[in-house]
Amino acid sequence: MVLSRFLPPDFDPRKPVALIAGQGRYPMLVADAIRRAGVPLRLIAFEEETRPDLFDSFPENERRRLLVGQLGKALRALRDFGAGYAFMAGQITPRRLFGGLHPDLGAIKILFSLKRRNAETIFGAIAAEIENAGVRMLDARSFLDDHLASSGVMTGGKFPINREYLEHGVHIARESARLDIGQGCVVRKGTVLAVEAFEGTDEMLRRAGTFKTDGTLFVKTVKANQDYRFDVPVFGQRTLEVMRESGLHAAALESGRVIIVDKPAVIAQARAWGISLLGFE
Repeated sequence: MVLSRFLPPDFDPRKPVALIAGQGRYPMLVADAIRRAGVPLRLIAFEEETRPDLFDSFPENERRRLLVGQLGKALRALRDFGAGYAFMAGQITPRRLFGGLHPDLGAIKILFSLKRRNAETIFGAIAAEIENAGVRMLDARSFLDDHLASSGVMTGGKFPINREYLEHGVHIARESARLDIGQGCVVRKGTVLAVEAFEGTDEMLRRAGTFKTDGTLFVKTVKANQDYRFDVPVFGQRTLEVMRESGLHAAALESGRVIIVDKPAVIAQARAWGISLLGFE
C-alpha cells in the first residue's frame, strides 16, 4: 500500500512522525491523515500559534509546547519522542520571525549565520539543524495527495477568465515567486492589481478588492526550486471567504503543488458562492 507519493521510498511507517504545527486548519488535516495511515504521531506546538484543540488531541507524553524560537527545546523533544521524521505544517505569524522570537542559543547561532533573513532562509536553516540531528524532514504534501489542486476547472463549468489573461497571471505569479517576493498575485485583463508579499495572501486579496473586480483573477503558484519541506502554498476556507468579501470570483492554483485544505468542502462552498477554481500545470 502506497501511503503517499510524496514520501521517501524508504519511509518506515513504524517510526514516529513529529508534527511541528503552526496556525490554522492545515496541521489538523495533516494530523488526521497521518493517524488514518496508522503511523505513530507526536506534536511540537507553539504558544499563541498552534490551535488548542490540536494540542489537546495528543496525550501528555506525546506533545510539547514551546515558544517560537526555542530550537534547542524542539531538538530535545524530537530526541525524547524517538522521532524518525518531522513534518512542518501551518504558518507562524510572519512578524514573529523578525520581532516576536524567543531565540535560545541554537536559534541565535542560526540567525547570526544568515546573510538574508526571510521565512525561507530561517526555516531552511532550522530544517538543516533537524536533519543534522538525524531526523528526516518530510515533504509537507505527504499524506495529503487527495487535497492538492488538480488540473482543470475543479468547480465545474467553464472558467470565466480567457486563456490570454490566465497566462499573463501565471507568468506574473511565477516571476514574483522567482524573485522571492511572494507566491501569489491578482490580475485583471492584463493588468497587475496586487502582488503577494510579506503581508500575506488575505491582505493582498483585500487590496485587490479595492479596484474594479470584474474579470479579476487570483493566481497561486510556487517557486521553480520550491523547498516542500517547509514551504507549501495553501488555499482554504478562509482564503475563499476573503475572495468573496473582496469581490473576486476566479482563482488559478498550480496543480499538484498547492494544498486545498478540506478540498471537497472548499470546492462545494466555492460552487455555492459562484467562485471558479482552476488547477493549472
